[in-house]
Amino acid sequence: MKTFVHALPILLALPILLALPTAPAFANDSAYTDLDTDRCKTLEQEEEGASIVLECKGLKDQPVIYKEGDLRQAVLYGKVSKAYIDGTYETFGPFNYTGRRIEWRLDRKGTAFAAIQRWFISNSGAMEAGPAPADTGQVLVVSKVAGDDGKSCVVGYVDALANPDPNRLARDIADTLANGFRCGTDTPTFHGVRGPHAADPMRSFLTP
Repeated sequence: MKTFVHALPILLALPILLALPTAPAFANDSAYTDLDTDRCKTLEQEEEGASIVLECKGLKDQPVIYKEGDLRQAVLYGKVSKAYIDGTYETFGPFNYTGRRIEWRLDRKGTAFAAIQRWFISNSGAMEAGPAPADTGQVLVVSKVAGDDGKSCVVGYVDALANPDPNRLARDIADTLANGFRCGTDTPTFHGVRGPHAADPMRSFLTP
């Protein structure tokens, strides 16, 4: 009888324990850096500043490759191969410029696998200093950080003006799509609501 009396509470407790939700094995985290183009190494520059390619400080040992030409900017993240630096350009059709802050998405080991950065899109064609005009679009661009293959590319877009929590949506895109995204094969798309100021992307892949 003693054995039965002591065992009964344990047996009754088992359904309660089994009903508890299972905690996730891990949750991705974020780290932040600022893009400072005044402190970058010039990799390539055409005469009269028509276009330029810079290697800038990123997160830990992951650099940022900044490219600008014809008043349009593109950014690659991580240890990008020379073929991708030379042959890849993902930006927007209208004149545009990037924000300084970069959000890096980190896996459970602290390794960056995706980056999120804000683009400002000049729909009017006026690239003026100071407050952005009312028709300036803002798009969060989610990109894949280069791994061993040396490939970095855009994974998806979020209209930062048309969605109530664009940063969270961008993180979800990074966490679910970046690792399996095939640069040069898969096509990035807008996620969530796309408003009138989120211009069409412009993409060029000339890599082997």
